[in-house]
Amino acid sequence: MTSLAITIRPQINHRKFLIEMDVEKFEKLAALLGFFNSEFLKSIDQAEKNWKEGKVKKIKSLKELRK
Repeated sequence: MTSLAITIRPQINHRKFLIEMDVEKFEKLAALLGFFNSEFLKSIDQAEKNWKEGKVKKIKSLKELRK
């Protein structure tokens, strides 16, 4: 696995942080995470379709997805 140097700066309120990277680093990260995978791209298309059809709900935490 290749290394990926990025800059992370915490914000004052400690609940947010800023990540900076150039385009080449972002593309490497996307490839490592499988964002160019055909199944991932199909899931994005399905998510957009669901959004347009109103088949979404708001959540307050990612923990709610485990239910």
